[in-house]
Formats: sequence, structure tokens, C-alpha cells
Amino acid sequence: MTPDAILARCRALVAEPLGAIATRWRDGHPGGRAVAVYPVWAPAEVLHAGGVLPLALLGGGSSVELTHADARFQSFVCSVAKSTLELGFQGHVKGVDGFVFSNICDVARNLGSIYRRNFGDAVVEYLHLPQNSTSPAVVPYLASELRRLAATFEAAWGLKVTEPALEASTATYNALRARIRALYALRIATPHRLTTPELYTVLRAATLAPPDEAVAMLDTLLATLPEREGRPRDRLRVVVEGAFCEQPPLGLLEVLEDAGCYIVEDDFLLGWRWFRDDVPTSGNAFLALAAAYVNRAVASSTRHESREHRAVGLIEKVRRAKADAVVFTPAKFCEPALFDYVLMKQGLERAGIPHMIVEFEEKMWTFERTRNEIETFVESMLFE
Repeated sequence: MTPDAILARCRALVAEPLGAIATRWRDGHPGGRAVAVYPVWAPAEVLHAGGVLPLALLGGGSSVELTHADARFQSFVCSVAKSTLELGFQGHVKGVDGFVFSNICDVARNLGSIYRRNFGDAVVEYLHLPQNSTSPAVVPYLASELRRLAATFEAAWGLKVTEPALEASTATYNALRARIRALYALRIATPHRLTTPELYTVLRAATLAPPDEAVAMLDTLLATLPEREGRPRDRLRVVVEGAFCEQPPLGLLEVLEDAGCYIVEDDFLLGWRWFRDDVPTSGNAFLALAAAYVNRAVASSTRHESREHRAVGLIEKVRRAKADAVVFTPAKFCEPALFDYVLMKQGLERAGIPHMIVEFEEKMWTFERTRNEIETFVESMLFE
């Protein structure tokens, strides 16, 4: 199968309503369930080990008009929370058996309760992620939270998570993350072979497919991409930071590239890329997963980390990707991203790394002003 054929399949999957994906999978897996997880991270391994298909719940993008959700939120709340709720009111998630929310921000914290109040026919669970990475109790605490999450779905559906099953699921997701790391390595080395909108579409499809199918798809893509024709261009190599929760419109990514950028690293769809390396699969599987969250996770504005400056992870990403600059892309009204921007900006300036900021909303549809700003930034870098 050619890369273009794989990309066509990915586009078709991404265009489907979440409820339709869940229903089709469940029809082929009697007794199974499908659970959607709100950005940024939820333990897909725990869900998968219990016979559940984990799906990424990433908002409605430009596919839904807000006709009900605005009445449940203040006007200054981020777009992804509103459109995620709207998906429920318009029936796009009908067929999904459960939802997992977590304390990545105050809005996400409240969205779980609003979902439970309005869509009580589904199982809605809230995951309390730890906030103190230096406490000796942090790993046992998170392991107990993961066990509680598994127990909730076992009580609801009788799907038990055993240690061997969790070890096997961890190995499966290790394989998926390894393929995603390889895809990014290829992107860093030869960004002309796969555009950023194409890369994003592949990753989003991987969050909507069973992990073994996603691994097979990525294996085929990795094997065929080096043969894909493409001409390198003189572009600025940039890291995009800040789009970890609300997803940027594809039009914005296209504008970034058309204006002269190669996006060689980013923080899109972090939940399926959460660990820097493999999670151990021997010993206590719940403890191993909890320890990986504390010690192996990527830097993120949604994960409080007091052991190093917030800019350290971003600077490492810039160096690893051989990037020339950083483009901050915080969603409008995203407090974690905007608060962290101050710290990351200070760190980049100390390191001498150029940067710019472009705010967005998922329903953003006009990009001319953004294009002008990016073109000016690129020209100042390329022709200084």
C-alpha cells in the first residue's frame, strides 16, 4: 500500500463521528466497550487491558456549530471544551460507552461533571492526576488511581484488568509509541516527504484505531515513505508548542508550511505519545505505568513538574529536532499554555532561540493575518 493510500484511509477515519467508530468496533467485538478520553492523557493501556477500545476525544473542530454548549459555559472558556460538549448534544458520540476526564485544567475538571449530568447513560469517570512529582507517595498514589479507574469499568461492564493483560497492553502501546517516534525521526530527517497536515492526520487516525491496527498502518507507512518523491526546500525548521489540548485547524498548519516553515516537532496528540521511551512490562504493571507517568513522560503544560525549569523540555526538543525557532500556538483562553508561555519564553531567550506566538481557535477559518506574521518572522530569520 502506498503512502497516499494510507493517508486516504486516515482521512476517512478522522472524518467519521466518534460514535460511529465505537459502534462499528463493538459490532466486531461482542462484549467489548469503547471509551473516549479527553485531552491530554489517560491510561489507554488500562482501558485496552480490560477489553476496551480507547478513543481520543478531541473536540468538534469545524464539524459542529455550537447550538447548545454555549449555554453551559462562560464566554471566556476554550473552544475545545464547548465543542466536546456539543458533540454529546448533537449525538456524535452516541455509541461511545464511557468517557474519561482529568484535572489537566479547571475547565476539564468541570467538563467531566457536566458530561455526567447531561449524558448519564454513559459511564463518566474522572482521573485525579498527581500534582507533586517530588513526593515519595506520588507513584503509589497514581497506581491506586489507575486501579480505581479499572475497577470503575469492571463494576459497570464486568471487564476485569489483570496484571498479565495490563503488561500485554503496555507492550502493545510501547510498540505504537515506538512507531510514532520513528515517524517523527523520519520527519526530522526528511520533512519534505510528509507534510505536517499529513503527519497530523496519520497521528489522529492512530488515536481512533485499535492499537495493533495502528501499528500495522505505521509500519507500512514507515516502510514506504522513504521511496516517496519530494523536493527539499529552503524553509525554517520550527517546533510548534502549545497545541497539546485543543487541536489546531489543518488550515493553520498549512499556512505555517506555505509561509516557509517545516514543522519538525510539535506537541499534537500528546496522549498517544506521552512516554519518552518504553514503559517496563515486568513486575507490577500498575506501578510501572504510574512510575512512567512521573519519570518518563514528555514535558507538558498539563503535568506539573517542579524538578526542572519549564523551558528545559522545550529546549531539548529544539536541539533534538535541529530546529531554528519555536512557534508558540496556544489556544485562546488556554490558561496552562499561556501561563507556561512566560516561563518558556524566558528560557528560550536565555538560550538564544528565536520564537513567535500565534493564538488560535479550533474553528478558526481565516488565516491572512497569521500568514503575514509568519512570513515576516521567516524572512527575518532566513535573510538576516
